[in-house]
Formats: sequence, structure tokens, C-alpha cells
Amino acid sequence: FSCEWAAARFSFHPPHSQLAYALQAGQGGTRAILAAVQAHIITYLLFTRETECTHLERLCQLGRREQGQALATALAETLWAAGGGGRAVVCLVTAPVTTMPREGCRASSFSERIRLFEFSEKAAAQEFISDHINCFKSEGSHGVILFLYSLLFSRTLER
Repeated sequence: FSCEWAAARFSFHPPHSQLAYALQAGQGGTRAILAAVQAHIITYLLFTRETECTHLERLCQLGRREQGQALATALAETLWAAGGGGRAVVCLVTAPVTTMPREGCRASSFSERIRLFEFSEKAAAQEFISDHINCFKSEGSHGVILFLYSLLFSRTLER
């Protein structure tokens, strides 16, 4: 992955601003993934989340907690759909690898640290993502790459 991909994460505009519902997107290839997740975020905020606000107010009056919940819901929905409505796989980065790669293999220090978490219930996947949402939105987290890996493993390599 390029430096642009490695730096990409799910980052919202400031809370309680006119664009509080919107993900910040840089230039390049990660924008397509961010746009797909953004569509799920807006759908959740407008039609699923319970609130007394009007539609436009629902989008603009988000705090950090609501932003995180909207992102967790959008990621879980997307992964669940990729898994055919029967499973979701979430990829997270674990501690640094201390073993040497096999002969003929090269360590990338990122891929070797990915751990897969498989869920057979959408609610459990969403709760797990919500508990680990900073793994997708923190600076240096490689959040978009982790989500892309999660999509691939949720969909399965065979499909």
C-alpha cells in the first residue's frame, strides 16, 4: 500500500459542526471506500437512529460519541452485507511480531500483525467494532486498510 493508503483512516469533521456527519477524505484511491461507508452513515443517521431532531438537524448535531456509533454501525452493516448476511470478519492489528518470516517470505510488519475476529451475529460484530472503533479512526491506525481486509475476509476469498 502507498503512504496515502497507510495514512487513511475514518475521520469525521469536528463534532457539532455543519459537517459533523461527514467523513474527511483525502485525494486518491481511498475515497471510494470512504464514500461507500459515508452512504451507510447517512442512512443510519437519517432513518435508523432514534432522535427528536428533524432530518437536517440529525446530521449536524452529532457529538464524538454519536459519530463513533454511526461509524461502527456503518462498518458493521457493510461487513455483514459482504458476508452474505450470515457472517462478518473484523481485522485488527495486534502487537508486533517477534518471529522470523519463513524462508522466501518477507515481513511487512503490518500484515503479520493482523488478527481476524469472526462473528455469526450482526449485533455482536457491531458491538465489537464499537468497542474497538479507535482502531479504525485513530491517526496511524491504517483504518481504511483494516476495513478493506475485513471486507475481503467477510466476503471470503472463494466468493
